Amino acid sequence: MINITFPDGNVKQFESGVTPYQIAESISAGLARNILAANLNDEEWDISRPITSDGSIQFFKWEDPEGKHAFWHTSAHLLAEALQELYDGVQFGIGPAIENGFYYDIDPGENQLTSADFEKIEKKMAELVARKEAVVRRDISKADALKFFGDGGQQLKCELISELEDGHITTYTQGNFTDLCRGPHLPSTEPIKAVKVLSLAGAYWRGDEKRPQLVRVYGISFPKKKMLDEYLVMLEEAKKRDHRKIGKEMELFAFSQNVGAGLPLWLPKGAALRNRLQDFLAKIQKKYGYQQVVTPHIGNKMLYVTSGHYAKYGKDSFQPIHTPEEGEEYLLKPMNCPHHCEIYRTAPRSYKDLPLRFAEFGTVYRYEQSGELHGLTRVRCFCQDDAHLFCTPDQLKQEFLGVMDIISYIFSIFGFEYEAQISLRDPNHPEKYVGSDENWEKAERAIIEACEEKGLKARQETGEAAFYGPKLDFMVKDALGRRWQLGTIQVDYNLPERFGLEYTGADNLKHRPVMIHRAPFGSLERFIAVLLEHTAGKLPLWLVPDQCVVLPISEKYNDYARRVVSELNDLDVRATIDDRNEKIGRKIRDNELKRIPYLLIVGEKEEAAGEVSVRKQGEGDQGSKKITIFAADLKDEVARMTDFKV
Repeated sequence: MINITFPDGNVKQFESGVTPYQIAESISAGLARNILAANLNDEEWDISRPITSDGSIQFFKWEDPEGKHAFWHTSAHLLAEALQELYDGVQFGIGPAIENGFYYDIDPGENQLTSADFEKIEKKMAELVARKEAVVRRDISKADALKFFGDGGQQLKCELISELEDGHITTYTQGNFTDLCRGPHLPSTEPIKAVKVLSLAGAYWRGDEKRPQLVRVYGISFPKKKMLDEYLVMLEEAKKRDHRKIGKEMELFAFSQNVGAGLPLWLPKGAALRNRLQDFLAKIQKKYGYQQVVTPHIGNKMLYVTSGHYAKYGKDSFQPIHTPEEGEEYLLKPMNCPHHCEIYRTAPRSYKDLPLRFAEFGTVYRYEQSGELHGLTRVRCFCQDDAHLFCTPDQLKQEFLGVMDIISYIFSIFGFEYEAQISLRDPNHPEKYVGSDENWEKAERAIIEACEEKGLKARQETGEAAFYGPKLDFMVKDALGRRWQLGTIQVDYNLPERFGLEYTGADNLKHRPVMIHRAPFGSLERFIAVLLEHTAGKLPLWLVPDQCVVLPISEKYNDYARRVVSELNDLDVRATIDDRNEKIGRKIRDNELKRIPYLLIVGEKEEAAGEVSVRKQGEGDQGSKKITIFAADLKDEVARMTDFKV
C-alpha cells in the first residue's frame, strides 16, 4: 500500500500501481471524467501512469493551465500523426503546447505545405480521433531510442536524443506515431473534439539561424466544438485589434527596412503618447522617492562581463563595437542595471543614505531573431521604465511592497486585471544561475513573504527566474482575455556582490546592499502594444495624442477651423485640423478610424455663433457648444479620469 496526500492535507491509502485517474474515480465519477493531468511530488504526471510510492497529488482540469497544457500537448502529437499519414518523408522536430494551442516544427522534405492543406489536415486529425487511440508512455534506453528514430529517418530526433542522459528517456505512442517526449499526455485522443490548423511560419531548427529552416504548423483544439467557435470569433476580433494595424491608422509608429528589422520609428503622435506615459510614471515615482538618472546607450564590454550578462547573453546580442584603440570593445546596452550599479559606486554610501532608488527610461538593445520579431511586442530596441533600488536587508520587504503598490496602482488606472507569478530558480540546474544558495533562498523567501503580506495569490514557477535572482512577474488580461507579461520585480543579492557594492552600517562596518530591479510597464513598446489591443485603440482621453479634430464642412470655413484649433490649444486642449478638400462624411469616417475622441464640425452656423458641433467617438452627435464651454467640459472629463490617488 502507498500513502497519497491530497491538497487539503488528507491522506489516503491505495494499492501500489494505482493511477491518478483511479484515485480521482475513488473520489467521484465526475472528477475522474474531468481531469486531464496530474502532478505527483511536483512532477507532471499522466493520469494513466501508475504510482508506486508515497506522494502528494494534484489534479488538473481544462480550466487549469496544466490541464490545457496536457490537452494541447497531446493535440500536437495528433497533428504530427496526421502529417505522418498524409505526407511521406516528413522529419519531425519539436511539438510543444503553447499558451494558446500548440505547434509542430517539421521538415516537410519534398512536400509543399500551404494554407490550402489545412482542411485536409483537420479532417485527418478528426479521423484519427474517431479511432480513440490510446496514448502509451514507455521508458526506452538511449541506444534503442537512437536505433528506433534512426531507422525511421528522424535525424532531428536523433540529434535531441544524443544530448539526453540514458535512463531518463521516454516515448509516447498513439496509433502508428511514436514521439520522443517527457509528457504529460491525455490517456487517449478521444477528448479532442474540435481542432483547427491556424497558420504556417518559418522557424530555424533549435532557434539557430545557421541551422535549417523548418515549417512551424500552428493549431488549437478544444474539448467542445462550441469552444472552438468562440475562439475563432475572438481571433477575428483580435485581428481588428492588432496593434500594428491600429498604430498605422493612428499614425503612432512605423518600421523601415532601411533602418532595420525590429527597430520602431516613433512618429510625432506616438512620441507624444510615450512622453505622456513617461510623465505619468515619473510623477508616481517622485512621490515614492525615486531619483531620475540617465546612462549611455553603450558600455564597455567588461561592464557586462562583470555583471554576468555577457556570459549569459553575449552570443545572442549585437556583436561588440570595436574602437580604434586596440583591444577596446563596447556593447550596445542590453540592460540598465550594470550602469546603475556604477552610479551607486560614485560615492561612499551609509546606511543613512539607503534606500536609494534610481529610475531611468533607458533604451536597451537585444538581438532578437528575425522570425520572432512581432510589431512592438518583440523588438530589438526598446525603452524600459527601469529602476533599481539599493537597500539594506532589513528594508528589502518594505521596498518590495512599495513596488508592488506602484504596479498594482498603474494596472488599475488602465483597467487591467492581472495575475502574478513567482519565478524561482531550478535547483536541478544550478549552472544556469549566479550566486550562493543562501542568497537565493533569502531572495525567494522575501518575494513569497511579500505576496503573503499583500494577500496576493501568486503561482510559483520553478526555472523561470532571471540568472541573477528570483522575480515576481505580472501577467495582465486584456479585453479579449489574453494574458500578457508586463510588469516585473526582481530581488538580487548577486549583482551587488559582483560589483563590490558596499555601505557603512550603524556598526561602522562595511555591508553589502540588496538590489531590487523593477519595471511596471516592462517596456514602453510592449505596454503600448497591449494597451492598443486592450482598448482597440480608444485610449483614455488624458492619454490620447489628439483629443479632438476640427472638421470644416468646406474650404470656406478653413480659416475659422484654424482659429478654433488655435484657441483650443491655448486652453491646453490637444486639437488638430482636417482641412482636406473632402466631403464631410469622408472626413468623419477617416478620423473615427484614427480613434480621435471628439470630432468638432464647423460651418456657417457654427462660425456665426462662435461654436463647434460636437460629435463623440462611438456616441454620435452631442449638439453645439461654445469653444470655451467645450474646452472646459473636456478638461473636467480629463480631471475626473486623472484624479490619481497615488
